[in-house]
Amino acid sequence: MSTAQAEISTILMDKVADWLNQSALAGNDLETLVKGFCERLAAAGLPLKRVHLSFSMLHPLYDALGFTWLRGKGMEVEGFRHKAGLPSERFLTSPYYHLLSNKLEHLRRRLDPSVPSEFPVFDDLRLIGITDYMAFVLPFSGNTSQGMMGSWSTDSAAGFSDSMISALLRIQSHLAIATKMAVLTKLADNMMTTYLGGDAGRRVLDGQIKRGEGDTIRAALVMGDMRGSSRLAETSGREIYIDTLNQFFDAVAAPFNRKGGQIMSFIGDGFIAVYPCERHRSQSETACQAALAAAHKAAARMVDLNLRRKEEGLSDIKFGIGLHVGNVMFGNVGLTDRLTFSVFGSAVNEVQRLQILTKKYPHSVLASKDFASYCGDSSWLTLGNEELPGIKQKLTVLSPDLSGALALDEDGALEPIYDRMSDAEQVMLLHRDASRLSAGDPRKLQ
Repeated sequence: MSTAQAEISTILMDKVADWLNQSALAGNDLETLVKGFCERLAAAGLPLKRVHLSFSMLHPLYDALGFTWLRGKGMEVEGFRHKAGLPSERFLTSPYYHLLSNKLEHLRRRLDPSVPSEFPVFDDLRLIGITDYMAFVLPFSGNTSQGMMGSWSTDSAAGFSDSMISALLRIQSHLAIATKMAVLTKLADNMMTTYLGGDAGRRVLDGQIKRGEGDTIRAALVMGDMRGSSRLAETSGREIYIDTLNQFFDAVAAPFNRKGGQIMSFIGDGFIAVYPCERHRSQSETACQAALAAAHKAAARMVDLNLRRKEEGLSDIKFGIGLHVGNVMFGNVGLTDRLTFSVFGSAVNEVQRLQILTKKYPHSVLASKDFASYCGDSSWLTLGNEELPGIKQKLTVLSPDLSGALALDEDGALEPIYDRMSDAEQVMLLHRDASRLSAGDPRKLQ
């Protein structure tokens, strides 16, 4: 069967282009847009077996998003985080690297089983019956650090015909416009949720942007702080200090940004997190118990981190965490042209004082009696009544039993702290760095 020689309907391809435009105007997310695009291309008569698309993202945490569509199997999506390291050998021998290093826009290869593979990925593609492969690079603008890279693959015995290649080249321009709009929408959402937190970011995107706008909510409160950071800043270089601070946040702060918890802000070497709840006992119990479970995980993760640091000849990182529950104001404060979204009120002051008390007591986690009363049968050690600066009533201070805490996910596996660096991410990093070199940037490729 010679499907590849069939004429490609320009009418159906125009329909795909129209759908892309409508999808972009409707504000569809990138995953919906790419999946719908691939399915419609296949429905229009293109014998595509596999489509891979990577998009560089202006995102504080992710450098690229990768989408792989397989006919009959749907699509896989990956977000790729930057991590320092040399590119893998597989990446250096990939078609994408060849495109970028030679400043090519396209690369097309017929996959002949009788001929040795030019690139290792071709061995994988042959296993799923790929006969013809075409890769491309398509910057969104003159700034090539933001753009699209990808490949089209077919399992048709005759490969891609000229009319198919022409159709793919034309539709790539429509795809670039639609995905650029989706990338910018994703960027706005990513920036809000990364810098403000999930709930706060959604509130801002929904229009809660005026100074003074907000709500009074009840929440379990967490205040965390790294000990000895001032001395570390004075005795260590900038990179060592920042790396240590990020290790602390990865180990201790991350558990409080899950299961209902939201880190509202990072303050120097500390952070504040909230677990919003209704003014009913059952909801308060859920919030406080989730915060306590995160404290257990944070303590265990710090033990694991310090063991690794000891093996590297580094000193331990110490920390203090305060746990409390109460009513807080949740909203915008600041200047008319420079706002922050956070929590405020007497309960916030109290949890901060609790965190500071970890310097007085030999316990890394302290909680108020109100917080402990919502935590069921957890074991607590009462340390005494403390008169806190600025607080009228004395606060009963307790410490939870953290023995036996495990840094495990729900499936029992050790929770990873750092993400891997993938070939797709390396593609986008090289793409970004290549543009820097062409602009005269003196930094070398990583």
